[in-house]
Amino acid sequence: MGDGPVARWGSERDAGELYAGAEADFARYEVIKDLIDECIDLSLNYRQSGHPGGSRSKVHMMVALLLSGAMRWDLLRPWRRFGDRFVLSAGHTVPLVYATLAVLNEGIRARHERTGEAAFAFPDDGRWALTWEWLLRLRRRGGLPGHAEMEGRTLFLKFNTGPSGHGMPPAAGEALSLKLAGAGQVKVFVFEGEGGLTPGSAHETKNTAWGLGLDNLVFMVDWNDFGIDPRPASSVVAGTPVDWFTPYGWRVTGTEHGMEWVPVTRTVLEATCGPNADRTPTMAWFVTQKGRGYGKVDAASHGTAWPMNAEQFWAVRKRFMDRYGVSYEGVDSPAPADPAAVQAQAAANLGIAMSVLRRDEDLVTWLSDRLAAIADTVPDSVDGFRLGAAGVFTDRRIFDVASYPDSMWKKPGVKAANRAGLAAWGAYVNSLALREYGRPLFIASSADLAESTNIAGFGQDFGGSPGTGWYERDENPFGALLPTEITEFTNAGMMVGLATVNLAEDPFSQFDGFWGACSTYGSFSYLKYGLMRLFSQLAQDSELKVGKVLWIAGHSGPETAEDSRTHFGIFSIGVTQLFPEGHVIDLHPWEYNEVPVLLGTAFALDVPIVALHLTRPPVEIPDREALGIPPYLAAARGAYVLRDYVADQPRGGTVFVRGTVPTRNVVNVLPALAERSINVKIVATVSPQLFARQPEAYRRSVAGPSERLDAMIITNGAFKLMREWADGPLVREYSLSSDWDDRWRTGGSVAEVIEEAHLDEAHILAALERFTGERAERLRRLRELVEGI
Repeated sequence: MGDGPVARWGSERDAGELYAGAEADFARYEVIKDLIDECIDLSLNYRQSGHPGGSRSKVHMMVALLLSGAMRWDLLRPWRRFGDRFVLSAGHTVPLVYATLAVLNEGIRARHERTGEAAFAFPDDGRWALTWEWLLRLRRRGGLPGHAEMEGRTLFLKFNTGPSGHGMPPAAGEALSLKLAGAGQVKVFVFEGEGGLTPGSAHETKNTAWGLGLDNLVFMVDWNDFGIDPRPASSVVAGTPVDWFTPYGWRVTGTEHGMEWVPVTRTVLEATCGPNADRTPTMAWFVTQKGRGYGKVDAASHGTAWPMNAEQFWAVRKRFMDRYGVSYEGVDSPAPADPAAVQAQAAANLGIAMSVLRRDEDLVTWLSDRLAAIADTVPDSVDGFRLGAAGVFTDRRIFDVASYPDSMWKKPGVKAANRAGLAAWGAYVNSLALREYGRPLFIASSADLAESTNIAGFGQDFGGSPGTGWYERDENPFGALLPTEITEFTNAGMMVGLATVNLAEDPFSQFDGFWGACSTYGSFSYLKYGLMRLFSQLAQDSELKVGKVLWIAGHSGPETAEDSRTHFGIFSIGVTQLFPEGHVIDLHPWEYNEVPVLLGTAFALDVPIVALHLTRPPVEIPDREALGIPPYLAAARGAYVLRDYVADQPRGGTVFVRGTVPTRNVVNVLPALAERSINVKIVATVSPQLFARQPEAYRRSVAGPSERLDAMIITNGAFKLMREWADGPLVREYSLSSDWDDRWRTGGSVAEVIEEAHLDEAHILAALERFTGERAERLRRLRELVEGI
């Protein structure tokens, strides 16, 4: 391999010296490329599912990246904390990754079988190694997924991708996390095609990555001009990759010859190691042909393999057989009818393809030595690394809400918006982490709404302890509050990507990195759902520990009155419930003091996403003791009895209430209930997931199953979003919700919109009177329904 560098070291000579070393190996690259092509084609032929076109067009890019020394990585241990990251933004082309890993791992396996050297043994008896046998389980349950996922044998991949536009924002978040941790020399490589650059997230990511100075982010674009439909992308999208990235301030390089080793390797190395005086993100483009060498090209090759054992499939195999002197089984014969026979033929032919590598001892030795040498360049430590004190994630001062300082809380009679409680809590936890551990706990971004949604607290001082302030790429590169614009989708993607970067020495047993937080209006919460969904899936299945994300739905409900209905979060906040049960903790505090209680309690749990629903207007902090209602610490239980039945009066039913103004108004009418003998139990519902974690005895004391049938709801959201609390057949008849008449609310002052939503004191009192007055008839109807079964 010569006397030059094995992989980049940060020298100005890296690109030239690494190219000089790679040039002598291009003949070997060619064999590796041919083997990857065969593995792509064979696996898709026998599975009859997957994407051949974009997988094949990226092979030159992939081989040059992984073997030239541009990327510092460890094939056998892809979890090493200072190894470069790889995100397959074009997640549908994951057969490329599967085939590449299978070929490279075969070289390692063959070397170990031949020599027995421990350096070439698969860790954990091969648990993490994707060998060619796994290609037989492509797109099968328990096998290799149809799109890219970060788990099991594909921990090389550093995010779950596939939906268009969903890979770029997390990659930027990973690059940001590394820089904030003082490990900016670790790079994040992203593979994408020109079609994947058309979603709005590409525009958002390009702007944001430049603004944050992510010079460790490298996009590699497969410019083949075709997607799924039978027309070139250039017929509807103007310009070239240079036009698409240069105006955003990115450093751009590329080649018109993206299927030739000399220009491809030069471009990969220039993108990775070339001068970058302005410290900007980099994009490298490669002109390729979709479906290169597959027998059909462009759109036709996108997502459909040749029919199994078709003539065209064998025509390409014959070129490989002639070149390497091997013969496949079943050549020119139709596919076997028996599924077991299909699998047997697939296994035989994949084995035959791999024999080209195994029989070539020089190639096996070179490949295994090369991979081992590159792995040795992954550093075990990095100068300036800021993390390493994982105690921040278990510090009781962050999670023990009863021990929070007195300055956290507002006194009764003070008027405060509940969103201000977020600012106080964010300032407290981040300033504590900075003071005690030299780093913030949370990194926060908002859609140009940091002050408005109070997420700015994560950068502010608290009680004499300084905060980090705003992030600024030159003057304050370790600030926790990011200067992001109106980029809700990308903000969410960056925060979940950031939370996947685990820099612990043992990432299987503990997490050491950053937690993320992002905010926008509750009405726009749907813009964050896609990336949160992928992060939830990753957190469920990846063996590597990941961090947590705070999803803030600010300015929710009709309380956002003056902005009118375009900005009301009445229905859209329901997207935070579109997850498997227990994967998200929803928090709906009604007043300021409940916010720190709920946040500290939720983040103490092993749940990756916490969704905090906040409102805009300030309300008076209640004197809970004087009103006879539980203290604000009771919010930690997810629900509590705001008012219980009066013992010596007939019971009128159970009322479940949620939301800032509705709950305040219910509290305001409590004296009138006593005066009018309206005997209802009122339950404050602040978190169904926290409530579900309480002992059964407590849950029954708050509301038993029968009480959920004889119930009504009062909520500032849509009725359907409260069905976890009460969903009997008659509940909606008596309930008050912002969608009481199945119409969008309009706008005006808070008082006007609340009255229109029937959530003012007069409507609440009238509804409670009707609810209790008709109880006998209601129970008769319920019994009639049951008897009719």
